[in-house]
Amino acid sequence: MDAPAPGPGEVPEDPFALHNSASAVLDDHGRVVGWSDRAQEHLGYRPDEVLGRTALDFLSDPVDREALRDAVAACERDRGRSGVLHVRHRSGRPVELGFRARPVVRAGSTREWYLVFAPAQEVRRWETDRSVLDGLFRRSPIGLSVHAPDLSILRINRALARFTRLSPAEIRSRRIGDFLIGPDLQTIETRLRRVLETGTPLIFTEQPCRLRSDPGRERVVSVSAFRMEDPSGEILGVTQLVEDVTDRYRARRRLALLNRASALIGTTLDLDRTTRELADVAVPDLADAVSVDLLESVARGDETAEEGSGAVRRMAAHSIVEEALGVMRSVGEVFHFDPRTPQARCLAEQQPILEPVLLSSPGWYFRDPERTRRALGLNAHSLIVVPLTARGLLLGLLSLWRAERPEPFEEDDLTLAEEFAARAALCIDNARRYTQQHQAALTLQRSLLPQALPEYSAVEVAHLYLPADPATGVGGDWFDVIPLSGARVALVVGDVVGHGLHAAATMGRLRTAVHTLAGLDYAPDEVLSHLDDLVVRLAAEQEPADGGSRGRQIVGATCLYAVYDPISRRCTLARAGHSSPAVVTSDGAVSLPDLPEGPPLGLGGLPFESAELELAEGSLLALYTNGLVGARGLDPDEGLDRLREVLSRPGRSPAETCADVQAALLPEHPPDDVALLLARTRVLAPERVASWELPAEPAAAARARHLAETTLTGWGLEELAFTTELVVSELVTNAYRYGGGGSVTLRLIRDRSLICEVSDGSSTAPHLRRARTTDEGGRGLFLVAQLTERWGTRYTRDGKTVWTEFPLTAGES
Repeated sequence: MDAPAPGPGEVPEDPFALHNSASAVLDDHGRVVGWSDRAQEHLGYRPDEVLGRTALDFLSDPVDREALRDAVAACERDRGRSGVLHVRHRSGRPVELGFRARPVVRAGSTREWYLVFAPAQEVRRWETDRSVLDGLFRRSPIGLSVHAPDLSILRINRALARFTRLSPAEIRSRRIGDFLIGPDLQTIETRLRRVLETGTPLIFTEQPCRLRSDPGRERVVSVSAFRMEDPSGEILGVTQLVEDVTDRYRARRRLALLNRASALIGTTLDLDRTTRELADVAVPDLADAVSVDLLESVARGDETAEEGSGAVRRMAAHSIVEEALGVMRSVGEVFHFDPRTPQARCLAEQQPILEPVLLSSPGWYFRDPERTRRALGLNAHSLIVVPLTARGLLLGLLSLWRAERPEPFEEDDLTLAEEFAARAALCIDNARRYTQQHQAALTLQRSLLPQALPEYSAVEVAHLYLPADPATGVGGDWFDVIPLSGARVALVVGDVVGHGLHAAATMGRLRTAVHTLAGLDYAPDEVLSHLDDLVVRLAAEQEPADGGSRGRQIVGATCLYAVYDPISRRCTLARAGHSSPAVVTSDGAVSLPDLPEGPPLGLGGLPFESAELELAEGSLLALYTNGLVGARGLDPDEGLDRLREVLSRPGRSPAETCADVQAALLPEHPPDDVALLLARTRVLAPERVASWELPAEPAAAARARHLAETTLTGWGLEELAFTTELVVSELVTNAYRYGGGGSVTLRLIRDRSLICEVSDGSSTAPHLRRARTTDEGGRGLFLVAQLTERWGTRYTRDGKTVWTEFPLTAGES
């Protein structure tokens, strides 16, 4: 009977083993002289039925007898044979047997034949297993080694022997340490001992595998191992299968590096940080040291980049060896590459350059031999230079060195460097474009808002401006401090609907209009009326030509306009849809004056009203936009309460108060534009102002000249007396002639300039004109304009005031 087939995972036993096989002995004439029990099991014949009979007579079918005779003849010729025979069972059914036959010589030179046979299926299965085992050792591309319990090598296959450059026979009884270097040896021996101790197999575990014969070459292998046991469970050793997966490992590492580069490069739009991220990604996975150099024009964020080997700026440098940073050029340094260096060639040709062995490529050290000597002292031996290009624009280059890692750069490394340099270049170009746009936005902001406010006699000011869009740096809120005639000052805060460049452009137009209207000395309510007309016109300009809403921007604004007079201490205010200012007394009391609330600018046709406050010296005016009190998600009333609390702290300058307000009310990036203007009022001392009311009569001019001369002498300004007398005489004469009667008021103010004002009850505006040579008059205002620094007219409820200013030196004011 056939032996049962082995179960899954079981190793078939040798079918010709003594305890498995059937056997028979034939004499030299083919008669059976020996018959085993297993022979009876396989063929059904008892010993007494076959002993002495010729085997061909009872084992062969007549149709197979010729094949059996051929097998016997071959056995005679070859003195033994093995193979498969078709014989007949006692029951008559055919049986296929695998057999081995060998001649045996007895005493007396009698020859017999010893036969061993087993079912052919078992023989074929065993032969297949033997073929597999032979293939593993002779033809398999995967390395195989068999180790004794002490991990000495019992046998290895040819694939593994190629790594050692020894034959399999020469390796027998050696140890793993004869071939691997220290750290890699410890790793594999630790893992194999764990397999021996636990019986748990090792499956596809990767590890570095550097050979003593070639320690500079990176190699990674995948190891699987299992424990060997005999049928009784005794441990015979461990077998490991070793596959070289270096290429697969490098490909996976390259992919991981690209993924890492995608995640870590370009996290911000800051050019410096983006280049540092590029350097950090490349070290140590690809190189031991790296530098990133951008064309100087690119580093500045210019619109166009200079191509070729021009000036470059070192943006980032990174190395695993600290001493290398001392050899490399410093970050921020601007320099030129020698035309013979790989870097210069890379910039000129915009092609990557691979220098596997630096010593055989001398061009890399041109221009700085001393730096080269120090680099070689640090074992720098291989170089890759890759251009950084994006959207067809050359931005700079990336240089990578190897020093600690012994293997040189290869073509695969160059491909990898090109891939992540290309990705990084896009991020760098985005950062460059952002830098470009940000600088343009900052330039716009600087041009639209006052940057450094001068000193004013009327007020001490501080300001805060924060746009909601930090990317552009501009917004629709604005503030202004505008000097007016008579030592007065205009304080302005406004808020244009929306954010960003469109709102900023509208704000710029409104601010320009405010300056023009302030120069005309309009009252606050009149200023707002003219601004309202302007916003209506701006809104009309935004209407699309086809009448639709496509591309339309909402135009609207609020504004608070205040004029403070340091002589009268009066402040005239008007607002258009804007919050009332906060007024803080010198002792810290905070109030919000109830001002007439005009409509927002842009509604058109609605009136604005002014209100007048009298402020004590040292009062603090706080003008702000609604973004200040609505930040941090506060309710406007909560924001006002917090603003009151900060403003009420006494003993601080406006600049200190401004900083406290920002810390208490504003996050780092407010959701809305914020403008804050703080102004502490001053009062012009009475002794610096002189005023007289003169009758409108012919002698008024002479009286005015005398008063001016006496006053200026008392102020120590005698050198201005003559000029001032001429101007006063002309202005008072005009007031007498054209003022329509009533009195004339003369006022002299000694401020940062000498101010002369003449007021009358007429609203007739004086006009400057150039008199013809035949005219007898008409040159008065022309002389006034020539003798003074500035002059102008402002209208009051009771008439007009013509004013002039004379410059004073620092010691005179």
